[in-house]
Amino acid sequence: MSSAVAEATRADPGSVTWGRQLPHVPADMAVVAVVGLGYVGLPTALSLLESGSRVIGVDVSTARLDAIVASDVDLLPDDLERLSEQLGSPNLEITDDLARLSAADTIIVCVPTPVTEQLVPDLRALTSACAAVTAQASPGSTIILTSTTYVGCTREMVVEPLTRRGLTPGVDVHVAFSPERIDPGVVDHSPAGTPRVVGGLTPESTRRAAAALAKTCPSVHEVSSPEAAELTKLLENTFRAVNIAMINEFADVAAGSGLDPMEVIDAASTKPYGFMRFTPGAGVGGHCIPCDPHYLLWQLRGQRASSPVIEAAMTGIALRPGKVVTRLREELAERGLPMRGARVHVVGASYKPCVADVRESPALEIIAGCTREGASVTYTDAYVPELTLDGHHGREESRTLRSLAPGEIEADVVLLHTAHPDEDLAWLAELSEAGVPVLDATYRADALPHRSVV
Repeated sequence: MSSAVAEATRADPGSVTWGRQLPHVPADMAVVAVVGLGYVGLPTALSLLESGSRVIGVDVSTARLDAIVASDVDLLPDDLERLSEQLGSPNLEITDDLARLSAADTIIVCVPTPVTEQLVPDLRALTSACAAVTAQASPGSTIILTSTTYVGCTREMVVEPLTRRGLTPGVDVHVAFSPERIDPGVVDHSPAGTPRVVGGLTPESTRRAAAALAKTCPSVHEVSSPEAAELTKLLENTFRAVNIAMINEFADVAAGSGLDPMEVIDAASTKPYGFMRFTPGAGVGGHCIPCDPHYLLWQLRGQRASSPVIEAAMTGIALRPGKVVTRLREELAERGLPMRGARVHVVGASYKPCVADVRESPALEIIAGCTREGASVTYTDAYVPELTLDGHHGREESRTLRSLAPGEIEADVVLLHTAHPDEDLAWLAELSEAGVPVLDATYRADALPHRSVV
């Protein structure tokens, strides 16, 4: 616990701090522990509180817990309001004390599962969380793993450690996998409106996990096993990855034929069956689409199997930001300017609209690529006031950029990378009208007078 929060707890035991434990819990009121209070775990905790559960939110990062208490977290406005209301609730405890997991009837694991620079699963957070959960879980409790992972992980990281403790999974402690379905920044895709998939170790495990989650979603779809639920999540995000890679490639095909890809996509979208709309862009960010399919590919390699379509899609996704850098270079060359010494301005650094998240954002690779070619790169993003570049995975010196106001921008070319719908981009149209070329990676800025697409 930070010294400031610890001092507040001592001074006022009734204040809202993350050091306070739940008061006496009525016997008929469920206690749910949520392990990991990030962009998945925190909304999950809020949904559980609203459904009538008492919640113990656990995170090993004291900085994250302090940010939650201060409501200084990246949530939609409605979720921020819910958080502020629930911080004063006697039904919420947030803590870094893993021993508190033993007080929960149900434990939900919501920790990140990224990939390494070598595109293999980074399981450190998940391994640590599962070790703590299986060590602290009480007989009669239910453990629900939600973090995206490989097929068989629930058995390896939860079932087997419980067995080594002398407990019988599915009898003494119930175990299930229910993949998270959080779409950050999209109001219409709230957890409360999204069905859940649940696969338990036994029918009773499935029933208990489904009952714990049922009040937080419109419906629960039960599958036969944790493995079926694990593969369901990999299918969902691999499906998106393959289609995003395809539509990016299709956009290049259309442009090579002198056609507007969006005109063709709009026309195809009128078909009421057999077509699902995807929109091209500068690449894919976040910890889902660029990462999750690699869990499947990693496991297939271990089985000496392959999936050529998925492999090609992930290669296409990885190469996309580099193609954007090439297009910026071409745009400058058309005006007689080399990349070296050019002023490149990027509009929107977050990986998607309405979030402050820059994890795996294509903007980072695009900025790094232009910088390596000698360009002077600036950016604007109201959601990301500062942007720290890690030196392209440590091969160059790290540096921090500050988001510029429109009046501060001096550019030879502009890249529209992310357009937040609540921002006025009239200044961008003025730049375009003044003759500054704008390369549109969103394929949505039709109002710009001098716009080309990636």
